[in-house]
Amino acid sequence: INKALNHLEELLVTFLMGAATVIIFVSVAHRYLAGVDIPGVQDWLLSLNFSWAQELCIIMFVWMAKFGAAYGVRTGIHVGVDVLINRLNDSYRAKFIVFGLLAGALFTGVVATLGAHFVWENGAHYAIFKLLGLDPGDVPEGPTTPDLEWPTWIVYSAIPLGSSLMCFRFLQVAVAFIRTGELPHHDHGHVDGLEAEQLPVDVDVYGMDDNLHMHDLKHKPLGESRGPGKGGRQ
Repeated sequence: INKALNHLEELLVTFLMGAATVIIFVSVAHRYLAGVDIPGVQDWLLSLNFSWAQELCIIMFVWMAKFGAAYGVRTGIHVGVDVLINRLNDSYRAKFIVFGLLAGALFTGVVATLGAHFVWENGAHYAIFKLLGLDPGDVPEGPTTPDLEWPTWIVYSAIPLGSSLMCFRFLQVAVAFIRTGELPHHDHGHVDGLEAEQLPVDVDVYGMDDNLHMHDLKHKPLGESRGPGKGGRQ
Protein backbone atom coordinates (compact mmCIF):
# COMPACT_ATOMS: atom_id res chain seq x y z
CA ILE A 1 0.00 0.00 0.00
CA ASN A 2 2.82 2.39 0.85
CA LYS A 3 4.49 1.84 -2.53
CA ALA A 4 1.21 2.47 -4.33
CA LEU A 5 0.74 5.67 -2.33
CA ASN A 6 4.28 6.76 -3.21
CA HIS A 7 3.68 6.18 -6.92
CA LEU A 8 0.31 7.96 -6.80
CA GLU A 9 1.90 10.91 -5.04
CA GLU A 10 4.70 11.19 -7.60
CA LEU A 11 2.35 10.66 -10.54
CA LEU A 12 -0.04 13.36 -9.35
CA VAL A 13 2.70 15.95 -8.81
CA THR A 14 4.34 15.13 -12.15
CA PHE A 15 1.06 15.29 -14.07
CA LEU A 16 -0.01 18.59 -12.50
CA MET A 17 3.37 20.20 -13.14
CA GLY A 18 3.57 19.01 -16.75
CA ALA A 19 -0.06 19.81 -17.60
CA ALA A 20 0.13 23.29 -16.06
CA THR A 21 3.31 24.03 -18.04
CA VAL A 22 1.67 22.96 -21.30
CA ILE A 23 -1.49 24.98 -20.62
CA ILE A 24 0.50 28.12 -19.78
CA PHE A 25 2.62 27.73 -22.92
CA VAL A 26 -0.42 27.27 -25.18
CA SER A 27 -2.24 30.18 -23.55
CA VAL A 28 0.69 32.58 -23.95
CA ALA A 29 1.34 31.44 -27.53
CA HIS A 30 -2.35 31.96 -28.33
CA ARG A 31 -2.29 35.44 -26.83
CA TYR A 32 0.62 36.60 -28.97
CA LEU A 33 -0.26 34.78 -32.17
CA ALA A 34 -3.81 36.13 -32.06
CA GLY A 35 -2.34 39.61 -32.45
CA VAL A 36 -0.50 38.69 -35.66
CA ASP A 37 -2.38 39.52 -38.85
CA ILE A 38 -2.46 36.11 -40.51
CA PRO A 39 -5.39 35.75 -42.93
CA GLY A 40 -7.79 33.04 -41.77
CA VAL A 41 -5.62 31.96 -38.85
CA GLN A 42 -6.11 35.13 -36.81
CA ASP A 43 -9.89 34.89 -36.97
CA TRP A 44 -9.71 31.26 -35.86
CA LEU A 45 -7.39 32.10 -32.96
CA LEU A 46 -9.61 34.97 -31.83
CA SER A 47 -12.56 32.58 -31.75
CA LEU A 48 -10.77 30.40 -29.18
CA ASN A 49 -11.42 31.18 -25.53
CA PHE A 50 -8.50 30.69 -23.15
CA SER A 51 -9.81 32.85 -20.34
CA TRP A 52 -10.02 29.74 -18.14
CA ALA A 53 -6.32 28.88 -18.49
CA GLN A 54 -5.02 31.14 -15.73
CA GLU A 55 -7.59 29.98 -13.20
CA LEU A 56 -6.99 26.31 -14.02
CA CYS A 57 -3.22 26.70 -13.69
CA ILE A 58 -3.59 28.40 -10.31
CA ILE A 59 -5.75 25.50 -9.10
CA MET A 60 -3.26 22.97 -10.45
CA PHE A 61 -0.31 24.70 -8.79
CA VAL A 62 -2.15 24.78 -5.45
CA TRP A 63 -2.76 21.03 -5.64
CA MET A 64 0.80 20.45 -6.78
CA ALA A 65 2.18 22.48 -3.87
CA LYS A 66 0.13 20.62 -1.25
CA PHE A 67 1.02 17.15 -2.49
CA GLY A 68 4.56 18.24 -3.34
CA ALA A 69 5.01 19.29 0.29
CA ALA A 70 4.06 15.78 1.41
CA TYR A 71 6.51 14.35 -1.11
CA GLY A 72 9.18 16.66 0.32
CA VAL A 73 8.66 15.32 3.83
CA ARG A 74 9.00 11.75 2.61
CA THR A 75 12.19 12.39 0.61
CA GLY A 76 13.81 14.96 2.90
CA ILE A 77 14.07 17.80 0.38
CA HIS A 78 12.61 20.48 2.65
CA VAL A 79 15.11 23.09 3.78
CA GLY A 80 15.86 22.93 7.48
CA VAL A 81 18.18 24.92 9.77
CA ASP A 82 19.80 22.21 11.88
CA VAL A 83 23.07 23.85 12.90
CA LEU A 84 22.21 23.90 16.60
CA ILE A 85 20.53 20.49 16.53
CA ASN A 86 23.62 18.84 15.05
CA ARG A 87 25.83 20.33 17.78
CA LEU A 88 23.89 18.48 20.48
CA ASN A 89 24.82 15.04 21.71
CA ASP A 90 23.04 12.08 20.13
CA SER A 91 20.45 11.71 22.88
CA TYR A 92 19.25 15.33 22.87
CA ARG A 93 19.50 15.53 19.09
CA ALA A 94 17.19 12.54 18.68
CA LYS A 95 14.66 14.01 21.13
CA PHE A 96 14.56 17.36 19.33
CA ILE A 97 14.19 15.68 15.94
CA VAL A 98 11.28 13.54 17.15
CA PHE A 99 9.70 16.62 18.74
CA GLY A 100 10.01 18.54 15.46
CA LEU A 101 8.49 15.72 13.43
CA LEU A 102 5.60 15.28 15.85
CA ALA A 103 5.03 19.05 15.89
CA GLY A 104 4.86 19.00 12.09
CA ALA A 105 2.37 16.14 12.23
CA LEU A 106 0.25 18.01 14.78
CA PHE A 107 0.24 21.22 12.75
CA THR A 108 -0.64 19.54 9.46
CA GLY A 109 -3.25 17.41 11.24
CA VAL A 110 -4.95 20.55 12.59
CA VAL A 111 -4.84 22.17 9.14
CA ALA A 112 -6.34 19.03 7.59
CA THR A 113 -9.14 18.94 10.17
CA LEU A 114 -10.03 22.61 9.78
CA GLY A 115 -9.74 22.32 6.01
CA ALA A 116 -12.07 19.32 5.93
CA HIS A 117 -14.65 21.23 7.99
CA PHE A 118 -14.38 24.21 5.65
CA VAL A 119 -14.78 22.05 2.54
CA TRP A 120 -17.76 20.24 4.07
CA GLU A 121 -19.54 23.50 4.82
CA ASN A 122 -18.54 25.07 1.49
CA GLY A 123 -20.59 22.73 -0.69
CA ALA A 124 -19.29 19.21 -0.16
CA HIS A 125 -22.17 18.52 2.24
CA TYR A 126 -24.73 19.44 -0.41
CA ALA A 127 -22.92 17.59 -3.24
CA ILE A 128 -22.57 14.33 -1.30
CA PHE A 129 -26.19 14.40 -0.18
CA LYS A 130 -27.33 14.96 -3.76
CA LEU A 131 -25.06 12.17 -5.00
CA LEU A 132 -26.54 9.73 -2.48
CA GLY A 133 -30.09 10.82 -3.27
CA LEU A 134 -30.63 12.35 0.16
CA ASP A 135 -32.50 15.55 0.88
CA PRO A 136 -29.94 18.29 1.59
CA GLY A 137 -32.61 20.45 3.19
CA ASP A 138 -31.39 24.00 3.81
CA VAL A 139 -27.75 23.11 3.17
CA PRO A 140 -26.31 25.66 0.69
CA GLU A 141 -25.03 24.43 -2.66
CA GLY A 142 -21.85 26.45 -2.31
CA PRO A 143 -20.11 28.92 -4.63
CA THR A 144 -18.34 28.19 -7.91
CA THR A 145 -15.13 29.49 -9.47
CA PRO A 146 -15.44 32.57 -11.74
CA ASP A 147 -14.16 31.18 -15.06
CA LEU A 148 -14.46 27.40 -14.93
CA GLU A 149 -17.57 27.51 -12.75
CA TRP A 150 -16.35 24.52 -10.76
CA PRO A 151 -17.63 24.03 -7.20
CA THR A 152 -15.08 25.68 -4.95
CA TRP A 153 -15.20 22.79 -2.48
CA ILE A 154 -13.47 20.63 -5.10
CA VAL A 155 -10.68 23.20 -5.43
CA TYR A 156 -10.31 23.63 -1.67
CA SER A 157 -10.19 19.86 -1.16
CA ALA A 158 -6.45 20.14 -1.79
CA ILE A 159 -6.10 21.51 1.75
CA PRO A 160 -7.50 18.56 3.75
CA LEU A 161 -6.20 15.93 1.34
CA GLY A 162 -2.69 17.34 0.98
CA SER A 163 -2.37 18.21 4.67
CA SER A 164 -3.58 14.74 5.70
CA LEU A 165 -0.97 13.12 3.50
CA MET A 166 1.68 15.46 4.86
CA CYS A 167 0.65 14.56 8.43
CA PHE A 168 0.96 10.87 7.56
CA ARG A 169 4.43 11.46 6.09
CA PHE A 170 5.59 13.25 9.26
CA LEU A 171 4.42 10.32 11.37
CA GLN A 172 5.99 7.87 8.94
CA VAL A 173 9.36 9.62 9.11
CA ALA A 174 9.14 9.90 12.91
CA VAL A 175 8.50 6.16 13.31
CA ALA A 176 11.34 5.32 10.91
CA PHE A 177 13.71 7.66 12.79
CA ILE A 178 12.82 6.10 16.16
CA ARG A 179 13.48 2.63 14.75
CA THR A 180 16.63 3.31 12.73
CA GLY A 181 17.94 6.72 13.78
CA GLU A 182 18.03 7.79 10.13
CA LEU A 183 16.24 10.68 8.43
CA PRO A 184 15.39 10.78 4.72
CA HIS A 185 18.14 12.58 2.85
CA HIS A 186 18.04 13.98 -0.65
CA ASP A 187 21.23 14.31 -2.67
CA HIS A 188 20.76 17.56 -4.61
CA GLY A 189 23.58 16.59 -6.94
CA HIS A 190 21.84 13.38 -8.02
CA VAL A 191 19.57 13.29 -11.06
CA ASP A 192 16.99 10.53 -11.17
CA GLY A 193 17.54 8.22 -14.12
CA LEU A 194 21.26 8.98 -14.36
CA GLU A 195 23.67 6.63 -12.67
CA ALA A 196 27.03 7.86 -11.47
CA GLU A 197 29.82 6.56 -13.68
CA GLN A 198 32.08 4.18 -11.82
CA LEU A 199 35.73 4.03 -12.86
CA PRO A 200 37.24 0.59 -13.37
CA VAL A 201 39.06 -0.73 -10.33
CA ASP A 202 42.42 -0.95 -12.08
CA VAL A 203 42.45 2.69 -13.20
CA ASP A 204 44.93 4.91 -11.38
CA VAL A 205 43.51 8.44 -11.51
CA TYR A 206 46.84 9.78 -10.22
CA GLY A 207 48.63 8.29 -13.19
CA MET A 208 46.59 9.93 -15.95
CA ASP A 209 48.87 12.21 -17.96
CA ASP A 210 46.54 15.20 -18.35
CA ASN A 211 45.47 18.34 -16.54
CA LEU A 212 41.95 17.11 -15.77
CA HIS A 213 42.77 14.76 -12.90
CA MET A 214 44.55 15.07 -9.58
CA HIS A 215 48.27 14.31 -9.36
CA ASP A 216 50.57 13.27 -6.59
CA LEU A 217 54.26 13.97 -6.15
CA LYS A 218 55.24 11.00 -8.32
CA HIS A 219 53.44 12.23 -11.43
CA LYS A 220 54.06 15.50 -13.21
CA PRO A 221 51.23 17.39 -14.91
CA LEU A 222 51.08 17.31 -18.71
CA GLY A 223 53.73 19.60 -20.16
CA GLU A 224 56.31 19.32 -17.40
CA SER A 225 57.79 16.16 -18.88
CA ARG A 226 58.60 17.88 -22.16
CA GLY A 227 62.02 19.22 -22.82
CA PRO A 228 62.99 22.88 -23.43
CA GLY A 229 61.85 24.31 -26.74
CA LYS A 230 58.92 21.89 -27.15
CA GLY A 231 56.29 23.83 -25.30
CA GLY A 232 57.46 22.60 -21.90
CA ARG A 233 58.43 24.70 -18.94
CA GLN A 234 61.91 26.15 -18.93
